[in-house]
Amino acid sequence: MKQIEGGITAAKGFQAAGVEAAVKYQNRKDMALIYSEVSCAAAGTFTTNVVKAAPVIWDKKIVEESPFAQAVVVNSGIANACTGKQGMDCCQAEAKCAGEALGIPAHSVLVASTGVIGMQIPLDRITKGIEKLAAAKAEGLEAGLDAAKAIMTTDTVPKQIAVEVELGGRTVTIGGMCKGSGMIHPNMCTMLGFLTTDAAISKEMLRKALRADVADSFNMISVDGDTSTNDTLLILANGLAGNVEITAEGEDFERFCEALHFVTVYLARKMAGDGEGATALFETKVMGAASKEDARTLAKSVICSSLTKAAIFGHDANWGRILCALGYSGAQFDPENVDLYFQSESGKIHIYGNGTACDYSEEEATKILSGPEVTVLVDMHMGEAEATAWGCDLSYDYVKINADYRS
Repeated sequence: MKQIEGGITAAKGFQAAGVEAAVKYQNRKDMALIYSEVSCAAAGTFTTNVVKAAPVIWDKKIVEESPFAQAVVVNSGIANACTGKQGMDCCQAEAKCAGEALGIPAHSVLVASTGVIGMQIPLDRITKGIEKLAAAKAEGLEAGLDAAKAIMTTDTVPKQIAVEVELGGRTVTIGGMCKGSGMIHPNMCTMLGFLTTDAAISKEMLRKALRADVADSFNMISVDGDTSTNDTLLILANGLAGNVEITAEGEDFERFCEALHFVTVYLARKMAGDGEGATALFETKVMGAASKEDARTLAKSVICSSLTKAAIFGHDANWGRILCALGYSGAQFDPENVDLYFQSESGKIHIYGNGTACDYSEEEATKILSGPEVTVLVDMHMGEAEATAWGCDLSYDYVKINADYRS
């Protein structure tokens, strides 16, 4: 497996576009299209929030009931959430418009939205945007990057990646892009994430791979503890790589899952590190846990702790907040048998062990905590299970950004 340049257009047969439609924003790209030259097996995971945006409801139905998918239309600025019948009618109109513009069935068009909750999408603008997208769609790096930029809201950078892996003597490509900066606390999904692959894989196995993967990728990130109404992760597989179709578990399926996980972890880390107002990616690695579930629970508890996140922002080695977060996670352990370390590009330091603080230098700890990526290492000494979670520090700017988000 190797990482290559590009994103959602890296795999064979995929095209993309990003255009300005003025759905809410002015003078910036705010609509994106992903299109496959041939029909695709599709799978998705979605928000567990009881309040689900219209596009989530639409996509769940398409993924579960449609025999295939071939395009995704995305807008930023307005979430199309809590919009009633008008919101669902908008999804239907988008699919119909895209189907006519692309020459594909409406039931093969997935839609996604991100932005302010409660606003109605101006249908005339979004349909004109779809027509522009269909005309602009293209292969290549630039088209993929345009799409990645068009789905951004408070994101500061576009997020995309692509990898190649050999399956049955054929080169298979997996590409992806995502957006997410605030209201990030996924459950079986990410904020908005889109994956494309030219692998030949059955819908059943694609669904199995995606659902297993998110448990240790997108479900292990948090920026602010808020699970969005719009969380959506979609993957399209068009089979153009020409590998023997993956229809059961085996070596090819394992290699596909490995490559998929590399892509999703990369994107998950990019989202966590680009959290609203963030100055550092905050990673917690738990090792030696009694079970995989305990390891996940413990790691997620630390990166979700507002007090710990604030300490990371202040470069303060306040290890008591970390131990506290471990303690209220729900996992059972002996606190006197835990070791805590801080680590970054500046080094590694042992800060807690045998039930008390270690003899460490506060100055050295502050230097380590000042890096752009900070890791807390937690050794539970209870078993062999491990898990990693990703978040970001909590800065003054997070409140500033969210205090006037609608305006």
